[in-house]
Amino acid sequence: MTKEDIRKKYIALRKNFSKKEILAMSLEIFSQFLENFEVFSGQNVHIFLSIEKFNEVDTQIFINYFKEKGANIFVPKMIGDQLIAVQLKEEEFLVKNSFGILEPASIINECANFDYVITPLLYVDNLGNRVGYGKGYYDQFFSEINKNAKKIGVGFFVPDEDVEDFSTTDVALDYLITPDFMLSFKGLEKKSRK
Repeated sequence: MTKEDIRKKYIALRKNFSKKEILAMSLEIFSQFLENFEVFSGQNVHIFLSIEKFNEVDTQIFINYFKEKGANIFVPKMIGDQLIAVQLKEEEFLVKNSFGILEPASIINECANFDYVITPLLYVDNLGNRVGYGKGYYDQFFSEINKNAKKIGVGFFVPDEDVEDFSTTDVALDYLITPDFMLSFKGLEKKSRK
């Protein structure tokens, strides 16, 4: 399928989830993350702030855990057509951008060497090709950060269709976590609890 067809399909499917279902699946995704990745004090973790109206995975669960563990938390902010990383601090003030998305008020790019980059998505195929909202912000961001950062997509859907029109500027994910399993695109290892 093309990215545009995939976008239409999975946006429609995601709209059908209730808030209760989103929370339950988000907790399962978080549980899968805990089973497969270790977080400790001083690590640098980049994570998106969920857009509730888009029925995205609830990342506040992750953020609370990262704070407890003493990890350094970074979140995305849009400056023009560029996605930058801003450290999320207790005193940080969040504002809505022109897309209605919460982001830090700070405009200081604190891009660090990341251990994990937890990424929003609509869909990922069996090769790690990510389909987002179509602006390419994360592909550009991935190309600018340290190469050993683990790029982890979190989503609700099993990869069962190929992305036909990925381009050379698209950057594949390293892992996908769904409510039912974690899939590694490094050697295509699948770990499932079911």
